[in-house]
Amino acid sequence: MTPTLVRHHRYADSSAPVDAGTRARDWAEIQERMLAPLYEAVYARLEVGAGTRMLSLGCGSGLALLIAASRGARVTGVDTDRDRLALARERLASGTGHDAGRTDRRARLVDSVPAAVPDGEAPYNLLTAFQPIGCAAGDSEGLAPALASAVPLAVRGATVVLAGWGPPERCATAPVLRVAARLTGSASTPRSGNGWRPALRDDLEEVAARAGLKPDGSGRVSCPFGYADVDSAVRGLLSTGLFDTAVRATDRTQVEKEVAEALHPHLRPDGTVWMPNVFRYLVCVT
Repeated sequence: MTPTLVRHHRYADSSAPVDAGTRARDWAEIQERMLAPLYEAVYARLEVGAGTRMLSLGCGSGLALLIAASRGARVTGVDTDRDRLALARERLASGTGHDAGRTDRRARLVDSVPAAVPDGEAPYNLLTAFQPIGCAAGDSEGLAPALASAVPLAVRGATVVLAGWGPPERCATAPVLRVAARLTGSASTPRSGNGWRPALRDDLEEVAARAGLKPDGSGRVSCPFGYADVDSAVRGLLSTGLFDTAVRATDRTQVEKEVAEALHPHLRPDGTVWMPNVFRYLVCVT
């Protein structure tokens, strides 16, 4: 029996005047892999495997799900971006290595938090929110309500993982992201939605407290952003949604131009772009 679904809001408004399918594919093909070290570090620490039943909030185009499923976990992914979910279905259906053709049987994708665990399945014992917060004004506003909807589906004492950007001084991408705040401010629009702001030390702890979760450890992971060229870097960065407010306040052409200029310090002689970054995760229990 298919459970009733309860709608929830994405962590931040991601609407912008750009083709949704192109945007989703840029995320899947260029940007999402930058967070793979974060996924791998969390799964190794928590020993994710055959006994794991994971619900992933904001699962995007499914890379984190695919990695968990390849370790034997049963996964459910939630995202309101249907174009990203369509790409996630493609990935999970194909699988990798010895899991080809079978990974999709351990995966389920929906566009809202389920109101109940599917019949015949045990409650979730791992909830993840890998979409990094702490770099855009208001980017955590929808996360606490989403967690509130998801926690009742988990076993008592389940693990919850939240992720966020590290300190600006440890993130080479931070000066590039400041373009969003500058363009938004120059257009005299409110700094809300996706406008850039520096990550704060207690961003993740504040979300955990609002959701009634108990912190149980944390970690930092190196997640460098590497691109084949400036064009790929611009497309990948704009696919994150962090520049959406700037695009609405000015226009996409101007944002692309100024982001490209901001990338020049990170341009290598061979034309590639390389920006070391540190991301942080917080492990909690329900």
